[in-house]
Amino acid sequence: MEEKTNCSNCALRAKYNAKPKSFAGRFWRWHINFCPGWKKYMLSLNNEQKNEIAQQYNIKKWMQN
Repeated sequence: MEEKTNCSNCALRAKYNAKPKSFAGRFWRWHINFCPGWKKYMLSLNNEQKNEIAQQYNIKKWMQN
């Protein structure tokens, strides 16, 4: 059975959404660049969802052209 990630309900992600320039928000944004859980979460999404999140958070490596 594959383990689920909590990325969609992450408290740090919520802090980023509320205040992107806060320390917690900036930490979360930096952290997702190498987090294995975030990668697993992004790979579990369909292409439309993945692209929407990539655009929302300006994550170039997940954006589809």
